[in-house]
Amino acid sequence: MRVRIRRLPGNDDLPLPGRASPGAAGYDVRSAEATFHLPAGQIRAVSTGLAMELPPGVECQVRPRSGLALRNGLTLPNSPGTIDPDYRGELKVILMNLGSEPVTIARGDRIAQLVFARFERPELVEVQEVSESRRGTGGFGSTGVG
Repeated sequence: MRVRIRRLPGNDDLPLPGRASPGAAGYDVRSAEATFHLPAGQIRAVSTGLAMELPPGVECQVRPRSGLALRNGLTLPNSPGTIDPDYRGELKVILMNLGSEPVTIARGDRIAQLVFARFERPELVEVQEVSESRRGTGGFGSTGVG
């Protein structure tokens, strides 16, 4: 699989997304913005300075970085975010500070990870009933009760 990545003008200094280890599933993506502070409880869309062209049938999932979540309370409120294969605009990461202190993000800081996945496009068929299952209608933790 090949994913075409374009650095947007003014971002030649930033590395392309990359994996931190040979076994990593996620590709770290970086902030393309000048240093800013994200106050506790705030949400902000952060530019990456990148656009991509995904192959048909492949999505790019934007996920939080576990270290930022643990140390600073940074997460992605729509995680995983989805980049569709027909989107060609700039990749932006929606960051949210769930911590109690402001977090400083500098240009070039790793802010999220990208995971690429194939997806299906099933035909949705409306029916009057769905089949029974052992679980039935139990949800929201019902399988762990008892």
